[in-house]
Amino acid sequence: MSFDDDLLGEVSRGARALVVCPDIRGVTYDLDADNRLLEAEGLALAIGIQIEDSFVLPVREVRPNLLFGAGQVENIRIACEQNEAELVVVDGALSPIQQRNLEDKLARKVIDRTGLILEIFGERAATAEGRLQVELAHLDYQQSRLVRSWTHLERQRGGYGFLGGPGETQIEADRRMIRQRMGRLRKQLEQVRKTRGLHRERRDRAPWPVVALVGYTNAGKSTLFNRLTGAEVMAEDLLFATLDPTMRAITLPGVEKAILSDTVGFISDLPTQLVAAFRATLEEVTAADVICHVRDMSNPSAEAQKSQVLDVLTGLGVIEEKGGTSSIPILEIWNKWDLLGEERSQELGSVAASSTDIVPASAISGEGIDNLLEKLGEMLTARASIHEIELPASDGRRIAWLHAHGEVLVEEDAKKEEGGPMRRFVVRLNPKELGQFETL
Repeated sequence: MSFDDDLLGEVSRGARALVVCPDIRGVTYDLDADNRLLEAEGLALAIGIQIEDSFVLPVREVRPNLLFGAGQVENIRIACEQNEAELVVVDGALSPIQQRNLEDKLARKVIDRTGLILEIFGERAATAEGRLQVELAHLDYQQSRLVRSWTHLERQRGGYGFLGGPGETQIEADRRMIRQRMGRLRKQLEQVRKTRGLHRERRDRAPWPVVALVGYTNAGKSTLFNRLTGAEVMAEDLLFATLDPTMRAITLPGVEKAILSDTVGFISDLPTQLVAAFRATLEEVTAADVICHVRDMSNPSAEAQKSQVLDVLTGLGVIEEKGGTSSIPILEIWNKWDLLGEERSQELGSVAASSTDIVPASAISGEGIDNLLEKLGEMLTARASIHEIELPASDGRRIAWLHAHGEVLVEEDAKKEEGGPMRRFVVRLNPKELGQFETL
């Protein structure tokens, strides 16, 4: 799927760009201005844009028509001329009017943060569900910008019947077509959600626990996923390298089989269109038995990024808004440990050593991975308890199930019943496994 015609227009990969990060007075940001600028550069690089220059621009008062003041717009225009930039990336949300006016003043294509993220998602979405979600988000963004992108459609046209009454403008007709398309996409996505729900129900009936990897984009989730599973999921030093959830089976100490799920990375100021559209993707997290919060501890904004991830988990209902407690156990994986200096690793190491919910690791070097696997095994078996079960000796199916999915501590002959010989088992099962056994 490509949205080049509507977002980036004639500008494509390799385009020379200027990245501008507005710092609006009175607005509270999750990241400081320098780190927001770094993140904006990362977003631009993720779509193959060539950054010629980038800077933070203080905005004392937001201009409704341009966002920036007239003098600042002129400075941006001069910087574009000096760097031969053909594209201006504004790390913030622009109204359709601001975007159109900036393009007129700068005589260049202008794209805001939302448009840039949509372009990345449009390029990366690999599954049918991902493509549906991206198209829905893009149409939602595009319908308010028809006046900017399609000014040639403002002419009036006639029509017959319900296809467009007399005097309906082309732009109104196209808005109507977009709304109709969005309606069809929502129905298709609802069907996808139902299908995913059925898949989750089947997994709930299966004996295997689910471990979900979550974290800020580019924290190293996919690299860790590949390290633990031996898979070859796309793992690059790019924002949003992973968009579609991927699942693989892994073996853990005390757990014969578990399912590891890699999810889309979170980011600050995610466009509202995408928060809604990717809800179904993130719902996979709510079905997990353990959540692994992968953090890039080499990033100076690690704490702010953690706050963003916890906000998303709160929005999903995993963490209670008032008490801050989680309904699913959360293990923090302090990733990229190999990138920390000696002093920083010692400082963080003492903090991690005093916590039972933190594991320092490096997905690249493999440092700490054995400890991580051990900890996950402990967490998944922590709720297991010992049960005494008697079964007919002829019930081979359920006996085999106990051996395959529980930890059989004792197996011996029991008293004979009228139906024949019996076998007595003392077996360790967690509540989920016990519930599955009782439905056999």
